[in-house]
Amino acid sequence: MARQENNTENPGRLKQIALTYKMTRRADSKVGLVLAAVGIVTFGVLLAIGFLIGHPVYLGILGFLLAFLAMAIVFGRRAERAAFGQMEGQPGAAAAVLENMKRGWTVTPAVAMNRNQDVVHRAVGKAGIVLVAEGNPNRLKSLLASEKRKMARIVSDVPVHDVVVGNGEDQVPLKRLRTHLLKLPRVVSGPQVTAVNDRLRAMGDLMSNMPMPKGPMPKGMRMPKGGGKMR
Repeated sequence: MARQENNTENPGRLKQIALTYKMTRRADSKVGLVLAAVGIVTFGVLLAIGFLIGHPVYLGILGFLLAFLAMAIVFGRRAERAAFGQMEGQPGAAAAVLENMKRGWTVTPAVAMNRNQDVVHRAVGKAGIVLVAEGNPNRLKSLLASEKRKMARIVSDVPVHDVVVGNGEDQVPLKRLRTHLLKLPRVVSGPQVTAVNDRLRAMGDLMSNMPMPKGPMPKGMRMPKGGGKMR
């Protein structure tokens, strides 16, 4: 039974890797050459060291393993960069990145939104509350200010950070969003994080009144008149 399960899982994993490679290659045509160069150089260096010290077989095996590891690391980074490149500029892209954050963060997409699809997402963790906004920077100012006032009334003892996703001045690029959040100082304890989440759930938000699709939103989607406030 275990062998049968492994046989069914491996083709699925290989297929997923192949699909990821095809997607990456569409955005990064040099990915194949880069991976080949990384593997050959890593293996070649270890093999050369093996000949120098008189153990080419051992160092050759080690070089093969390290070459495979190096190729996997480089491929993962380039695939992630390609994925960010395809998502960048699409409504809801920041929410997709936030929802793939590691444990320790509670993400609520679209806590505020207007008819122009400018949107604010909320992430709660040991760094406090992070409001992540995407859209037109000028229109986002009022959305962020409104959410900050809400946070001040409900969780005044927790730091509130705001981030505008974009490539302009004082903005955080989409590909660096996760790293930016992880670098924020951790000043809130685990029990405090739980208490904050409980208070915010009690407050309710846009998501409790209107179902939203996960990931980037369709470009043709329209918001009801009156902005993102619903009662």
